[in-house]
Amino acid sequence: MEHRTRLHLLIAVLLAASAAQARVFLTQQQALAGAFGAGVKITRKAIFLTPEQIRVAKKESGVDFSDAMIVRYTGSSAAGVPVGYAYFDTHRVRTLPETVMVVVGADGTITKVEILSFDEPPDYFPKPRWIDQFRGRKLDGELSLHGKVRPISGASLSGRAIMNASRKILAIHEAIGVK
Repeated sequence: MEHRTRLHLLIAVLLAASAAQARVFLTQQQALAGAFGAGVKITRKAIFLTPEQIRVAKKESGVDFSDAMIVRYTGSSAAGVPVGYAYFDTHRVRTLPETVMVVVGADGTITKVEILSFDEPPDYFPKPRWIDQFRGRKLDGELSLHGKVRPISGASLSGRAIMNASRKILAIHEAIGVK
């Protein structure tokens, strides 16, 4: 009897583990390759935020977060001129994680939002047309589900999660500058 109980427990653990695996659509390397275009050199830099930068970014974004270290990928032209910056953010949507890449152009606006992994049910996955609303947006009152970005019917938590990640990344980008 004990052997059968252990077998059932093992089967339950294996089923739970397979159900918990993330649906990964892109690796970071694949996402970065599509972030800036051909001929762009990408450099990676870890940045430790000061308490003041965190405070300012939280205030400007309206998002509470505890990230003290971020990684920024800078895309530069052959002449060494930055063309954009990519950031990755992993957050919880409803009860499960999602990872997005937000690319910020040299002008400080969002040029691309890409979902790399999404663990929630497929019904909650935002459509590309909805994600395209972020292109060209900057950190202001219009970058809101009550502003120029339409909410998602039936996937409001997904929409809020991507909105918060985008606002947070733009605020951090502004707080650390482009030096």
